[in-house]
Amino acid sequence: MFTIDNTSQVGSPCVRNCCLDAKDVCVGCGRSLVEILAWHSASAAERKCILVECQRRKQALAKTRLSVTGHQHR
Repeated sequence: MFTIDNTSQVGSPCVRNCCLDAKDVCVGCGRSLVEILAWHSASAAERKCILVECQRRKQALAKTRLSVTGHQHR
């Protein structure tokens, strides 16, 4: 998993499991296509915001899977 810190270097959340869903969100890292394309030119602050959104999306997806299947997927 990734961490959010106060340094100028904010690492990519990419987990090399790139596959976009129907909403153009990567099922591996949780970034939208727009966020993926913007990553390299994004500031540290913008990257941190993207990471927060990635985490939010992944948590929402996990809750959806849990409610649909009755068990958690990884």
